[in-house]
Amino acid sequence: MADRVRQIVVSVSEVISLLGPLIGFGLIGSDVSNTSGGDLASNATLVAPGGPAFSIWSVIYLGLFVYTIWQWLPSRTVDARARATGWLVAASMLLNALWLVVTQEGLIWLSVGVIIGLLAVLVALVVRLTRVPARQGFAEALIVDGTFGLYLGWVSVATAANIAAALASSGVATTGTGSEWAVAALVLLLAGSLTLLQFRVGGRWAVAAAASWGLAWITVARISDEPASIIVATAAAVAAVLILAVTAVIRSRISATDSALGRVDR
Repeated sequence: MADRVRQIVVSVSEVISLLGPLIGFGLIGSDVSNTSGGDLASNATLVAPGGPAFSIWSVIYLGLFVYTIWQWLPSRTVDARARATGWLVAASMLLNALWLVVTQEGLIWLSVGVIIGLLAVLVALVVRLTRVPARQGFAEALIVDGTFGLYLGWVSVATAANIAAALASSGVATTGTGSEWAVAALVLLLAGSLTLLQFRVGGRWAVAAAASWGLAWITVARISDEPASIIVATAAAVAAVLILAVTAVIRSRISATDSALGRVDR
């Protein structure tokens, strides 16, 4: 019964989360970039990614939909990974939907609290995936690890952008050398936090790819759009390369360890 309740809650949360793309395309309410007085637009702050960066949501929403179907498969009803992740997946969907509602109402600081909560849920979820590794091959790894790795990596960057937007809405300067160096420090702090997390979760390429995608589009936006900043663009580019490089090192070490253990087993 507990497994069935979990599956139903995940499915209902998925239906609610469909609010996301409907708002994203402007079919319900205002486009996210036009909410909260425009503070969430791609040219609102120094740490806002360029517009095309948000296309990653299409991949994440697709992954969440496929996960919802996956967890209903008969073999997954009592599956350890489904049990370990289901409730956190549902929480992440509901928090994302709540964030969209909050931003529609212009409650920018409340949206910061919501997205930090979402980030915490996703960190806990990916840590659980590390503790309960995939055992059913590539498809499971793609559906579960891939989806939530991308989700975590992107939301990490989005959290920094959301905080910057809230500060801008409160009158904190978004231009000037001082602001540029402060934002550069925030971007590098984000990269440092993600690299530490990567050591904890075994260097997940999906996390690194999504975070680097967001950081790369911050670089592009600061070079090609306003507010322009070579300082922030450079920091974001360095952060993206750092996350990818650290992930490559971690994966290389894991592969070397696995190979060594394989030789010992033989």
